[in-house]
Amino acid sequence: MAKATLLLPARSRFPAGTLPAQVAAALGRAERSPGAAGELAQLRRHFSAIPVEWSAAALTREVDAGDAAGGFWLRADPANVVPDMHGARMMAVAETLRLEQGDVDALLPALQPLFAGFGFQLDAPSASRWYLRLPEDTPLPAFAAPEAVLGDDLFAHLPDGDLGRRWRALLTEAQVVLHQHPWNEARIAQGKRAVNSLWFWGPGRLPDSVRTSHAQVRSRDALLQGLAKPPGCGLAASRRWMPWWICASCAPWSSWSVMRSLPCWMR
Repeated sequence: MAKATLLLPARSRFPAGTLPAQVAAALGRAERSPGAAGELAQLRRHFSAIPVEWSAAALTREVDAGDAAGGFWLRADPANVVPDMHGARMMAVAETLRLEQGDVDALLPALQPLFAGFGFQLDAPSASRWYLRLPEDTPLPAFAAPEAVLGDDLFAHLPDGDLGRRWRALLTEAQVVLHQHPWNEARIAQGKRAVNSLWFWGPGRLPDSVRTSHAQVRSRDALLQGLAKPPGCGLAASRRWMPWWICASCAPWSSWSVMRSLPCWMR
């Protein structure tokens, strides 16, 4: 019997209202499996890589551009930050900003010289996901994933220590460049969020190998697509009508998954 494993958001993120009857019936027959919450924990229950610590930047770069092999990558995603009484909060990042190619064409050239001065190459094969290619020997601090930062105090998640000092300074300089850019004035005038910050995260190289017990994955999530791309797991395009809460692209990810004979998004 075919089984489907659904990677779902936290219960608090489910939309209000009644679920479609077919979906409600399927969830009612599901087997509950407890586990740690969070996107990374959820993915590690279904995928294993060598080395164990995979790089989100390298995996999504391979999906977006197909040139991740041999490179050392860091995501430098566009973000929106707003000040509050205690500091600043990240209100949108990457896909949640809903950027278009015109935004990239306007903003990226203003930022590239800043990073080029350190030997870092900044580009954006996807409007939502921006990348730095770093020299192989670049020492890096620990970076927080966007899911941990979104809606929270930005300063509580900045990289710390001596290694983090350079990246905190680079973030500040990038914020100055973006704040002064006239393109953001136009975005605000159109009722859109300004792209006034970046967020660095997910550094590393492509894993040597990725293993999973699943034969096929359906998702709009770039990281999950990257994990499923190596040989051994088929990647199928998500259906456009698939509800967001069935897709494996939802975040934050819940501490439970469901398995039963359903039309298989991940089997």
